Amino acid sequence: MRKVLYLFLGVFFAVAASAQDKMFVNLADLLSDEGDVVTTLNKTKRTKSQIYLSPGADYEIYSTDNKELSRYLKKRTYAVRLNDTLYINCKHLKYKKYRFGNWYAQAELIKGHVYFQAQPLGQIASSTLVPKEGSKLGGTVGDAINASNLNDKVFYVINPGTGEADFVGKEMMTRLLSTYQPTLLEQFSQESSEKADVIGKYLEQLR
Repeated sequence: MRKVLYLFLGVFFAVAASAQDKMFVNLADLLSDEGDVVTTLNKTKRTKSQIYLSPGADYEIYSTDNKELSRYLKKRTYAVRLNDTLYINCKHLKYKKYRFGNWYAQAELIKGHVYFQAQPLGQIASSTLVPKEGSKLGGTVGDAINASNLNDKVFYVINPGTGEADFVGKEMMTRLLSTYQPTLLEQFSQESSEKADVIGKYLEQLR
C-alpha cells in the first residue's frame, strides 16, 4: 500500500511540476524546457494607447510583490510560460536591422521552433500590408509607419542558429507544408495574404 501511495505522489508531483509556470533565460533553456519555476507572475495586455506611446509587443509580464523580479522579467528574461501559454520577450529579438521593442509577444512552440506574432517591420510592412489612410511618407521607416496597423500582425520564427527572427511568409510556409503537410499545399497556394490570421491557420496544422 505504501509503495502504491509513493507511486501516486510521484506521478502527482511530476504532473504538477510539468504544469507549473516557468521563466527561461535563453533560447536553449526554452527549447529544452529547463526554466525556473515561478508562482507570483501576472500578465496584462497593453492597450492601443500604451503601444502608441511605447511601441513594442502586446503583453506586460510582471510580479505584483517583487519589484526586482519585475525588472528581471523586463530586461533579462528571454521567455515565460504562464498557464501553458508561451510568451517571448521581444526586447531580445530583432529582424535584420530592426528591433521589435520591449514587452512580450504570445508565441507557439512547433516542431522545435518558436513562432510569434508581431507587427511587420521594414520591407515586410510595405509589401505585406497596404496603408489604410493618410499620406505616405518616404523611405523604409516611412513605409513601416504608413503600412503598419496595431491590429495587423505577421508571424516570425526564431532562428535557433542566430537567435534572430525570420519572417514566416508564403515562401517559408510553402517549404514547411511541403515537409509536414503536403496535402495542404494546393489550398495554401490560393491564399493571397501573409497576415498572421492566415499563416496561423496553417501553422496549427504542423503541430
